[in-house]
Amino acid sequence: MQRNLKLLIAYDGTEFHGWQTQPGMRTVQEELTKALERVLRHPVTLAGASRTDAGVHARRQVASLRTEAAIPTNNLQRAVSCRLPPDIALVRVVEAAPQFHATRSARGKLYRYALYNSERRPAEGLAARYAWHFWHPLDFDAMRAAAAPLLGTHDFAGFANQGQPRETTIRTLRSIAIRRHYELVHIEVEGDSFLYNQVRIIVGTLIEIGRGHWPVERTAAILNARDRSLAGPTAPAHGLTLEWVRYDPAELP
Repeated sequence: MQRNLKLLIAYDGTEFHGWQTQPGMRTVQEELTKALERVLRHPVTLAGASRTDAGVHARRQVASLRTEAAIPTNNLQRAVSCRLPPDIALVRVVEAAPQFHATRSARGKLYRYALYNSERRPAEGLAARYAWHFWHPLDFDAMRAAAAPLLGTHDFAGFANQGQPRETTIRTLRSIAIRRHYELVHIEVEGDSFLYNQVRIIVGTLIEIGRGHWPVERTAAILNARDRSLAGPTAPAHGLTLEWVRYDPAELP
């Protein structure tokens, strides 16, 4: 009998060329697929919820696959885990509904961007691999005010780089939260789905506003113009982490 499995995966993206398999490149999908095929003993087609870019991390990436192997999920999780490299963790394997698909069934995602906002280097806080060191003082109230117009459903063409093909640049953002704890700043962006580099461009734009280069009205102007050249730089990949993916409970155990 064919089974549909849902996998929860975490990884340090530093040494990976992103999630998606690419010829001649080390990717998370390729490493995980190889380990699964060694245990299941058949070719595996692995679908991922998010095609994270090179250098981007994940705390709860989701993948799905179909198999007729009868290995219990707990045993499969252990057998695959011991065949994975140290920078990937297979957190959990569960049975999913027949119609579940990690990519198509996703209803929302949350990304967290980490900044180390201090004149001192992030190595002091053991954050060098996972946070963008930005030493200029930032006006967080201005950044929050600038983020407000981005909430809701808009055409985000001005906040996307050319890359992955897309039918539309219209997306919905549910929340943008900016929190600081001493030197570490987290910018959390939740939405239904995201365009190529969208979160990193939003972060880069908010930084320019926070450091006083642009007024808070800049984000609304970028939305209206739909012009990528008006937005800020693409923030470095190593500060970004996929925190979780949301699904319809009916499609889960």
